[in-house]
Amino acid sequence: MEREIPSVSEWFHGRNVFVTGGTGFMGKVLIYKLLLSCQNLGNIFVLIRKKKGMDPQTRLQFMIQQEPFKMIKEKYPERLKKIILVPGETTAEDLALSIVDKEKLLKEVSVLFHMAANVKFDLSLKEAITINTIGTMNVLNLAKQMPHLQSFIHISTSYCHCNELVLEERSYPCLVEPEKIIQTVNNMTDDVLKAMTPKILQGLPNTYAFSKALSEDLVQRSGLPTGVARPSIVVASWKEPAPGWVENMNGPTGLMVGAGKGVIRSMLCNYNYLLNIIPCDMAINAIIALAWKVGREKPEKPIFMNVTNGSENPISWGYAVNTGKKYATRYPFTGLLWYPGGSITTLKFYHWIRVIFLHFVPAYFLDALIVLTGNKPFLIKVQHRVNAGIEMIQYYTTKQWEFRNDRMKELQCELNASDREEFFMNTKLISWDEYLCIYILGTRKYCLKDDPSTIPRARKVLRYLYFADWFVKIGLTILFAWFIYSWINPSVELTTTTFNVDEI
Repeated sequence: MEREIPSVSEWFHGRNVFVTGGTGFMGKVLIYKLLLSCQNLGNIFVLIRKKKGMDPQTRLQFMIQQEPFKMIKEKYPERLKKIILVPGETTAEDLALSIVDKEKLLKEVSVLFHMAANVKFDLSLKEAITINTIGTMNVLNLAKQMPHLQSFIHISTSYCHCNELVLEERSYPCLVEPEKIIQTVNNMTDDVLKAMTPKILQGLPNTYAFSKALSEDLVQRSGLPTGVARPSIVVASWKEPAPGWVENMNGPTGLMVGAGKGVIRSMLCNYNYLLNIIPCDMAINAIIALAWKVGREKPEKPIFMNVTNGSENPISWGYAVNTGKKYATRYPFTGLLWYPGGSITTLKFYHWIRVIFLHFVPAYFLDALIVLTGNKPFLIKVQHRVNAGIEMIQYYTTKQWEFRNDRMKELQCELNASDREEFFMNTKLISWDEYLCIYILGTRKYCLKDDPSTIPRARKVLRYLYFADWFVKIGLTILFAWFIYSWINPSVELTTTTFNVDEI
């Protein structure tokens, strides 16, 4: 008789899980979902390092008091006891674990989610390799010592091989072995390494993508039962832990806030290119289901899965910008600096003209007024920071890729009907107009901490800024017309005078 396939919750029954990167955006959603939907799960060991003077225990307690764990605390407070602190650091050998903690992990853990990474695009090569690649190597070395390990899930990114136009669900060979790159960054001075970085990156746009590509190579050769999840741009939740939940301003969220507050007025971007985003809850559901699949099948080679939005329900940059603008004016943010009226273009020269006149000129003018009132100027610094951020992501807004996500679709089909509902990951069901409204409201509430009660006043401020924006536009148009007239008029007078002299 054929053995019945266990549900996801049944497979996780009694299993102890180890999570790195659990204090990050996706890590929190992962732990939340495991506690919520895998009721009979064992313990969740969470690796936490000391950060900004805050010890691991304090960081864990602070995390549990915040969203999304407040929701678990209200409904299932006893489940929070399953979160077990493991002080450590992925960049250190043996993760800097105590002898007791290491023995406990080796004895009890059967599922490992490696999510720890630094996702900044502007890290130095040494920083990116140390955190993302060496960190992965150290986690793999520990995993190889775990006798009961059934499933190792490595969280990568869909863009770590973005020099390819079609991104398939397979391993991509690295031209240089990760071990050689690690040796190089450890033996070279920072100045020499900085000069060599463009050549070392081999066409990849930043050190983040490069370090994650190297990490995948390490996982590929690990010999462990592994799955490599490659999420695209992870954004606010669709349903869980609450519609629109988001806690950082990375990627599109930062662009949305910058544009919604009137700071970003122009962006280099192709209106018609597709934007591949996936809500964080769908991404995490797919990742948990991948762990279930790897644990059951125990593959000899990693299962690579692109956790992306499919071609059945595409969304373009132009649609996202226009729809986002619609809801940003319907539910405006507090603390608006100007009326949100920016746009996107593919013309570099036109973009930079707009940046000069719509970003920097107003910033210098307003900072001058701020100085005259005896306050400290800040807008020029904000604009420099904003434009540096825009420049870093322009690589992604001016290119288009085709993401194959057949494995994610197949994985949905492998789940039973109940699990397909519990661990939803079908992006075809998303109404992008409705979702972007949820995203705006979630960003207001969870990211900017704008209470819904502030919307009426924000709308009044928006109306004032709307008229002020038109007043400035009309004023600048008159000034420009006057300048053109003044430039042409002396030539006209000179022509007339010359004509009269010749006539005489």
